This record gives sequence, C-alpha cells and structure tokens, in this order.
Amino acid sequence: MGQKVSPIGFRTGITLGWQSTWYASKADYGDFLVEDQKIRRFIDQKFNRTMPKGAVAKVEVIRTRNEVKVTLHSARPGVVIGPRGGEVDRLREELEDITGRKVGVNVIEIKEPDLNATLVAEAIAEQLSKRASFRRTMKQFCEAAMNAGAKGVKIICSGRLAGSEMARKETQKLGSIPLHTLDANVDYAIAVSRTTYGAIGVKAWIYKGKFGEEIEPQARRRRRPPRRGGPPPTGGGRGRAAPAKQKQSNRAAKRASAGEPAQPEAAPAPEPEPDTGQANAAEESPK
Repeated sequence: MGQKVSPIGFRTGITLGWQSTWYASKADYGDFLVEDQKIRRFIDQKFNRTMPKGAVAKVEVIRTRNEVKVTLHSARPGVVIGPRGGEVDRLREELEDITGRKVGVNVIEIKEPDLNATLVAEAIAEQLSKRASFRRTMKQFCEAAMNAGAKGVKIICSGRLAGSEMARKETQKLGSIPLHTLDANVDYAIAVSRTTYGAIGVKAWIYKGKFGEEIEPQARRRRRPPRRGGPPPTGGGRGRAAPAKQKQSNRAAKRASAGEPAQPEAAPAPEPEPDTGQANAAEESPK
C-alpha cells in the first residue's frame, strides 16, 4: 500500500495534521474548498513562479467563524514579509479581495531547506529547466539532504531527460525510505520542469527518522565552515612567524621607551669608518 499512495496523504490524520483546518455544512463545503484552492494557487504563483522567489513550501489554512488564518512556511521569509512588512500587508489585502473575508497572514521560517521535499523538488526542476545535467543535479541534492541529517533520500526524474527522443525514468537513492511504516516521517513532493523539449516530472522522498526524533543538522553545518577556513591562517610557517614579529616589535618599543642612550650606541658604529678614511687621507697629503 505504501508503494502506491502518496506518503503525505497516507499519514494525514494519523501522524500528520491536516493542511486545511475548518468545518462547514454541506451548503458551504464546496465554496470553502474552492477558496482554499484559490488561495494556494495565488500564493504559489506569486512567491514560487515569479521573481523574487519566496520559496513557500507549505500553506496552511485555518478558518474560524469570521476570519481566515493563512500560515506560510517559507525558506526565505524576508522576501515574503518584505521591507517593514509591506509584502505581507499587500498579500493580506489581495487575499481578502479573493475570499471576501477577513484574512490573517503568518509566516514561519523553514530552518533546513535541504530537508524539505517540496523545496528540493522545485530546485531540481528549476535546474533541469536551465539545461543542467540531471544526474549531477540529482546526486548533489541527495548528498546535500544526507549531509543535512536525513536518513534516506530518493529522487526520480521522468520524461525526455537531456532532450532524448525516448522518454525514460532515472532514480537516485541514498539511505532507506520506509514507505509502509506510518511512524516514519517521510516528506514527499512533486514538481514539474517545463523545458523546450517537453515536461519533466520530479518526485522527491526524504526520510527524516521516526516522528518525535528531532534532527539537528545545524550544529554540523556551523562547525564545517571554520574547519575549512581554519588551516590557511594557522599554517606552520605563518603561525610561528607571528609571535617572533611581536617579540621584535615589543623589544623595539621597550628600547624606545627606555631612553635615548640605546639609539646613540648603535649610531657610532658606522661613524668610525669615514673618520679613519679622512684621517689617512689627511696624513698622506702632506707627505
């Protein structure tokens, strides 16, 4: 069963919550459903299809009696919020025009984009539309997800890959993907890459571990950049030369602060040579 059903829908209501939370009578159910779809399409078109992209991966809709609360999960909240919250206010007004109700907008940051299947699939689709190598792109995103702390990744691209005449399907997999286990936190997403030679479908599965087990990839990532940048400044020759220069400068400063006799002692050394030469020349001339 887990092989044929979307992992999100398979777990919704059991281990995952609903993306739309509201109750309606039979008369209003269809209108609310269409409104939710309009809201999601509008947000996707505004923040994911046009520049600058806000990388909105998930939209949650909660309805009360008089208000519609829309929550956006974005990897780039600064683009969604805008300067001084201008974009959020504009979005709120546009959603109120679409629904005809009072709308509240909230933005939540996605701290680890490499572990979000929607963002990974969209990024791969964007790279394929730019004619990037599909094998290299799939491998890069698989490795990035594993480095971020994922326990398993699977990416499938299907269509006219690399512009070939015959459509085919390519799969890249790392780790394990337990699709039958409801207790497993498996994120899943689909994206479409529109190319000049046809549409290429991208599917992404990311296994983050069982529900309740938190992944902490940020500590690993923060430690890595200092390690890469650390060796050059602390190299053997440079690191040892720095203290010697400091000692020399300290000694010079001490001599300068001690008094003037230190400078005249060094000055007389070169003076005797010209004096002796002049004396010899003076002695030879009268002879």
